[in-house]
Amino acid sequence: MAELTDTEKTSLDEIPHPSLPQGSNLYGGTKVFPDYQAEPGQSYFTLVHGIAHESSVSFVAILQATRALRKGFEAAIYFYGPGSLNCLATRGFPTTGNAAFPGELNINDQLKTFISEGGKAYCCRFGLSLHGAREEDLIEGVIPTHPLDVQDALIHYARKGAIINSTYMF
Repeated sequence: MAELTDTEKTSLDEIPHPSLPQGSNLYGGTKVFPDYQAEPGQSYFTLVHGIAHESSVSFVAILQATRALRKGFEAAIYFYGPGSLNCLATRGFPTTGNAAFPGELNINDQLKTFISEGGKAYCCRFGLSLHGAREEDLIEGVIPTHPLDVQDALIHYARKGAIINSTYMF
């Protein structure tokens, strides 16, 4: 441990750390709303326009869609614009598939889980092209789509009465 000055020691000792032992409850656990499950034929549709690792919005959207899928909803995610970058299997450092830091590939792993459990993932080809990404770089099972499909997918799921979660970054 580094050698500390008297002032640094005083600052450290002013408030005991940690103030609560590990495992202490910081928040209540009461769930306010019922744990709804899908009714027959219900859909859940998510639009993602956020870039991987620029915020948590993309990762949380995939987690929510996975939860909806597990509740029995027909679930689909549509990645467009910069959100298309979330679908790349070629992410990683120093080589594809290797995480340079813990969590770097969380989005990839969760998207693979979503697809393997029966969810549909769509990715806009134009969104890929805007960032120099190639269609062959998509995670296996991600369905490439035409740029005009963004609006029509939204109409499709709205007409089905889907719950629509639209995430947007920028």
